[in-house]
Amino acid sequence: MSDLSSLRPSAVWRHFFNLCRIPRASGQEAAVSDALSKWASERGLRVRSDSRGNLILGKAATKGYENRPGVVLQGHLDMVCQKHGGSQHDFARDPICPVLSDGWVTAHDTTLGADNGIGVALALAVLEADDLAHPALEVLLTVDEEAGMHGALALERDAVKGRLLINLDTEEWGEIYIGCAGSVDVVVDTSLPMETAPAGLQAVGLRLTGLTGGHSGIDIHRRRGNAVKLLAQFLKELAERGFDFRLASMRGGTAHNAIPREAEAILWVEDASCLRAEAEGFVAGQRSQLNDEESGVRIDFELVPTQGAANVLTGEVAHEILTLLCDLPYGVRKMSERIPGVVETSNNIGELRLEEGRLYVNMMVRSLDEHSIHTLSDEIVARLAASGIEGIHITGAGPVWHPNPESKLLALARDVYRQTFDSEANIQMIHAGLECGIFGWLWPDMDMISFGPTIHGAHAPNERVEVASVEHAWQLLVGILAAIPGREPES
Repeated sequence: MSDLSSLRPSAVWRHFFNLCRIPRASGQEAAVSDALSKWASERGLRVRSDSRGNLILGKAATKGYENRPGVVLQGHLDMVCQKHGGSQHDFARDPICPVLSDGWVTAHDTTLGADNGIGVALALAVLEADDLAHPALEVLLTVDEEAGMHGALALERDAVKGRLLINLDTEEWGEIYIGCAGSVDVVVDTSLPMETAPAGLQAVGLRLTGLTGGHSGIDIHRRRGNAVKLLAQFLKELAERGFDFRLASMRGGTAHNAIPREAEAILWVEDASCLRAEAEGFVAGQRSQLNDEESGVRIDFELVPTQGAANVLTGEVAHEILTLLCDLPYGVRKMSERIPGVVETSNNIGELRLEEGRLYVNMMVRSLDEHSIHTLSDEIVARLAASGIEGIHITGAGPVWHPNPESKLLALARDVYRQTFDSEANIQMIHAGLECGIFGWLWPDMDMISFGPTIHGAHAPNERVEVASVEHAWQLLVGILAAIPGREPES
């Protein structure tokens, strides 16, 4: 905590540090939920959790605010768990180690969990404060958001009473979001024919590293390399140049909503001596096409100790799989025509596992338009089916959050922003998915906005949050709560 103790608002950073101490991978939020429940109970706050593990904390209105509409502050408890290759960090056991550097807080070798730990910390600091003016508050902390928003999808319609909701899960200070992309996952889980590797071959491990990765919604337009795509392209080009190999396994990526930074494969080859030169030529070509962030991309090799014969894909099947991975769409399909600079539709190939003849691929299709989600996902399914792939299914549907430009909460937030910072907030939609899409379906009368501090590199080990923007987000949040008007008389 020593690095963070001098930061302001102190309560926000203290809560964030405490969250960093508790492992909270998606689906493993019980420990952090128990800790927050105990903390809230000791302070006389209302505590409730549902069967899925979502946590709702409540606090009464301050004096003079009893007649003002209640507000829901919302974030999610889980974090994306990514680490640098070679790191021994165990996300199920080890705390995150935040570090202050040049006005930013980051972590050693891992994701920081500022997405959405800072949002949760902002809400907890409001609950803790006894010198803030606010209406009745409910803090809704969902689980399993990063793995498919399963916590939000399990909420009951009577989970909260308030009908003004502030989501604290966006990552660009100065912007207030009033809409987000929806999404589906296209998943392949099938078996492939294998054969015994011919005698006289040796096993070689390939590892592609050095990419930046990032959030598949926020960073998908930044021309960052996808390790799965690049390794597949390298292997396909090897085969087309006549290099004889057998593909035993291939894997890359760990989350559907993170751009894969690393990928690896095991090949059985007769002569590995020319692989290094082939890889150097391929990498040099890729560095000229990708953005400057990807200058560290590299492919390394090592001989793999083996005992006896190994199972490998047949040559024909390996070629078909590599061709398929190269042909599947990745990145931006279309930019929005209505909102300059915002991605409308994209696809991310987030996870690949090809082991012992079992193929698993998870792709995340996002769009601000429901029709475009179905169009692109249907195109991907058709491409898979045309290659003879079985075991295809679509899952994880997240609805679009449609903007309401007439939102009274938005108008209030803009006024507070203008008065506090003497400038105008940028009103935006975000290509990432927010739980507000689900809330809009669950509670059609809910008035919602979303904002937060600046977070760069979410879903990757270089994730960092800007210190100054955290204080700005705090000022905006408490300003909005104090400015919530009284209820309008019923006619």
